[in-house]
Amino acid sequence: MAASKPSRSRRGRRWAITLLKLALFGFIALLGALLIAVFITRASLPDYNSLKSSPNGQMVRVHAADGTVIVSLGPSYGEWVPYDRIPQNMIDAMVSVEDRRFYMHPGIDPIGIARSTWVRVQRGHWAQGGSTITQQIARNIFLTNTRTFGRKFREMILAMAMERKFSKREILELYLNRVYFGGGAYGIDAASRRFFGHPADKLSLEEAAIIAGLVKAPSNYSPTADAKAAIDRAKTVIETMREAGKISASEAARADPAAVKLAPEPKQNSVRYFTDWALAQLDEMIDETGEPIDVWTTLDLGMQRAADTAIRADAPPGAQAALVSLDRDGAVRAMVGGKDYVSSIYNRATQAVRQPGSSFKLFVYLAALEAGVKPGDSVVDEPVTIDGWSPRNSNGRFAGPIDIRTAFAFSINTVAAKLGLQVGFPTVADMARRFGITTPVDTHPSMVLGTSDVRLLDMTRAFASVNAKGIAVVPYGILKVTGPGGKTLYEHQVDDSRVLVAPWVAAEMTDLLQTAVSTGTGRAAQIGRPVAGKTGTTSSNKDGWFLGFSSGLTTGVWMGRDDARPIPGLAGGHAPAQAFHDFMIKAVANRPVEQFETQVTLPDWQLEPDDEAYYTNSADQAPPPMVDENGLPLEQPEYQDAQPDSTAPDPDQPQDRQKLDQQWIDGVLGRGNRRPPPDNRPNP
Repeated sequence: MAASKPSRSRRGRRWAITLLKLALFGFIALLGALLIAVFITRASLPDYNSLKSSPNGQMVRVHAADGTVIVSLGPSYGEWVPYDRIPQNMIDAMVSVEDRRFYMHPGIDPIGIARSTWVRVQRGHWAQGGSTITQQIARNIFLTNTRTFGRKFREMILAMAMERKFSKREILELYLNRVYFGGGAYGIDAASRRFFGHPADKLSLEEAAIIAGLVKAPSNYSPTADAKAAIDRAKTVIETMREAGKISASEAARADPAAVKLAPEPKQNSVRYFTDWALAQLDEMIDETGEPIDVWTTLDLGMQRAADTAIRADAPPGAQAALVSLDRDGAVRAMVGGKDYVSSIYNRATQAVRQPGSSFKLFVYLAALEAGVKPGDSVVDEPVTIDGWSPRNSNGRFAGPIDIRTAFAFSINTVAAKLGLQVGFPTVADMARRFGITTPVDTHPSMVLGTSDVRLLDMTRAFASVNAKGIAVVPYGILKVTGPGGKTLYEHQVDDSRVLVAPWVAAEMTDLLQTAVSTGTGRAAQIGRPVAGKTGTTSSNKDGWFLGFSSGLTTGVWMGRDDARPIPGLAGGHAPAQAFHDFMIKAVANRPVEQFETQVTLPDWQLEPDDEAYYTNSADQAPPPMVDENGLPLEQPEYQDAQPDSTAPDPDQPQDRQKLDQQWIDGVLGRGNRRPPPDNRPNP
């Protein structure tokens, strides 16, 4: 029995020695595999210059029409600061607070990992990070922030590989120029300029402490978001620097983060209304890419400033306002969606739907003119009742016999109602949709006075199409998009081929609009050169509108309250027309004065009642033969869609466009199964 005890003891020792050997072998094998993984990863790492040039996230720079960068979205990078130019305070602050043993570990910190694991066991969740500076930069460049053991293991391998390939100085330089500090700023130079208004090589101890304190939680400790939290965190960083021996006790005592002056916040001006609208269309223009892109827009900064000033100066107290200005080809030159973008990002120029009041009469009179009514025709302003509805004039009186031009100039409601009844209310609704109104249009008799909600951008587009002699104008804000190296990813093409109404209809409409400004309700919009436009005021003075054009520029203005409550004294001919005047007098100052073409001389065959050249659906319908005074045939101009050649009519001349784009119009109006071809119409 006694002999068996030593035997069992020897066997136990042998088992223990065997297990120890296995454990040692396993450790050596694991260490060997780890070293192999590190060296393989080291060999696959890009060189240092490549790491310096690779960005975090996509950068989008938006340019105005003159090339000026008006908005930069995505990550913001300052200048790359070489290690020798980085203030020692900045290096010491970052190492002290983020990785005190940075100069001693091989990329991972076993002590930090052990401490983090112990806190995890005590608290039941991860409360402290054990990542070194090298691990953080490896994660930022090569990995994601997902919390998995697999990602953590890869992070460790990458960190040790980076330590084998790069020096500590290089790793610190890379880290300080690439780490995220909040507010869109990557790197200490971007952060220094963002928060303090100067480059990183001028950082003081207090400023360096504020920046170093941001890495832990950029949104929580941002000095622009929570100044007290940023100051308290900076004090903690300074105390940590003292404990690490980087600064003396007296230096720590003198440091006062609360005395640091922050750079003023950049104003989010009205330009953002335009960029928000324009950039929302990028997905339809280019394929998704992570590379930096430049977006070149139509925005005229001088006009934008004039628009912003006019809206702020002329909008009644308590009211909101919006303005859109389109060039003759549809290019948006100015867009203001409200009086203050900071307090409200809601874009009233593209998103709000409001009743247009009498400005909707544009479509009533377009339909009437197309049906054969002439500006000089006589009509009677008298009481009228249609299906139980009896419109009233704003002055409460009736003028008796007047002409169409006068009725439009003074916005006579009874005449608009008569014309709507004459041409048919569905015809008026069709005309509105033809000219680009995208909101539902009702066909009740009162619709002639603007009871259907519309968008300011749509209404401005309609007036611009009249200004374009009846050719459809499609608003656009992006000229082109370029990628790295200036490669063109998208370029806008203007489509001016769609004729909405005959040129004489547009000319007669311009005649009426010009009279409204010269002698009618829009007199406040006069700017010392030809202007055509129309006012609009809704019931109880809830909305005021003025839309008009001059010298190739079409501008629409809306004013009202967001809650649609009445505004005493608000009328389209007052504040909105004044804002139009104040904006346009600056916007067209450098443009030549243009006279309106309100008289159009037409060939006799185009004056036939059926006007086949404009209203036929047949692609091969030719006009009647033209003859001279002796009855002999004359050479006829080519009116069909011929291939362009040296003898073809100039396509830029509206009088050479001799047919309505009937297929497109039918599609817009939902007639039959025809569908309009895509027109890249912006989504308001």
